[in-house]
Amino acid sequence: MRSCREITALVSQALDKPLRLTERLAVAVHLLMCSRCRNFQSQTRFIRKAARRYVDDLPTRLDKKS
Repeated sequence: MRSCREITALVSQALDKPLRLTERLAVAVHLLMCSRCRNFQSQTRFIRKAARRYVDDLPTRLDKKS
């Protein structure tokens, strides 16, 4: 079984690229048993979504200021 450090690294990588089947299975099994890593996954997804929304709305904010 992989460590939490390895799983959080894979969770981060999964945001940018698709994982191999064995990696996806390792993450899924680990997340079933580890609430800390589930929280990490949830928080990284939230941060990614918030950052994307901020960048998407930035031109609108800049137009309002000028």
